[in-house]
Amino acid sequence: MIIQRVVLNSRPGKNGVPVAENFRLEQSTIADTIQVGQVRVRTLYLSVDPYMRCRMNEDTGSDYLLPWQLSEVADGGGIGVVEESKHDNLAKGDFVTSFNWPWQTLAILDGNLLQKLVPQLVNGHLSYFLGAAGMTGLTALLGVREKGHVAVGANQTMVVSGAAGACGSLAGQIGRLEGCSRVVGIAGTDEKCSILVQEMGFDAAVNYKKGNVAEQLHELCPGGVDVYFDNVGGDISDTVISQMNQNSHIILCGQISQYNKDVPYPPPLPPDIEKVQKERNITRERFLVLNYMDKQEASILQLCQWIQEGKLKVRETVVEGLANIGAAFQSMMNGGNIGKQIVSVSK
Repeated sequence: MIIQRVVLNSRPGKNGVPVAENFRLEQSTIADTIQVGQVRVRTLYLSVDPYMRCRMNEDTGSDYLLPWQLSEVADGGGIGVVEESKHDNLAKGDFVTSFNWPWQTLAILDGNLLQKLVPQLVNGHLSYFLGAAGMTGLTALLGVREKGHVAVGANQTMVVSGAAGACGSLAGQIGRLEGCSRVVGIAGTDEKCSILVQEMGFDAAVNYKKGNVAEQLHELCPGGVDVYFDNVGGDISDTVISQMNQNSHIILCGQISQYNKDVPYPPPLPPDIEKVQKERNITRERFLVLNYMDKQEASILQLCQWIQEGKLKVRETVVEGLANIGAAFQSMMNGGNIGKQIVSVSK
């Protein structure tokens, strides 16, 4: 059976900026028959995410991420439909997902490694299982709950960087749902800022490419910052941390501004900011959602309930066609997406 797949064509280099040409579309084949326990799936949606930048290096710098190999098929979060099954619990027509879905149009997969999806949980928006009702939503919810120390009635102010991205746009809304009295986002365009305020219920948003971020934050967070959901690291985070209160908390989710640099994760803070962090007893612990998988099921159900009730607004940026996945990744790394970046492979 002839298929199309996308492989890693070249590495950008540890300090390089990834481009679409780092990936290559090619024709390949899969077996015509499947073995017992296997299913043949047609790919519907693929996810591209910032963490994948680390997988483009020979050494990911992380013990839980394997590097992609040159001229080998790339993989990540994906959703598909079963076209043929020799697995007891999966039937033709079932929708399934995996965190290691190959970037190809059709695939033969081990049925035991797939999770069956219930489209009704997300009002039929299957792709939400890659974002708001998947790993991204889990990261936002568990980050806020496990590291944010948000308490109803505590009058806490939350700041979210990368606020219009997949995780940030959810984290701010979840902060509000969990009890924060004020939520302020930081994003890179006026359009993103207005979506955060008008659609996502943020109290305010700062365009970091315009004006003085420190001054704007000071104005918008007069009582200081109690919880900081950090998706970006770098200068923006240094600015936020310098305005954080005593005994406040950083949810260290991602450091996208540092991903094209060969630095340890999480990157160390500059000495003056580290001094602020220590003096004010600000927690800044590495957060890894994979450490909380015992809470996965209940958390996904909570996310789905909020989506169904309209309490959690979901935005996606969808690119059509497997051939465009490299361009979608490049765009996402440069902030071209609002909400979750999805590639639609087939209907």
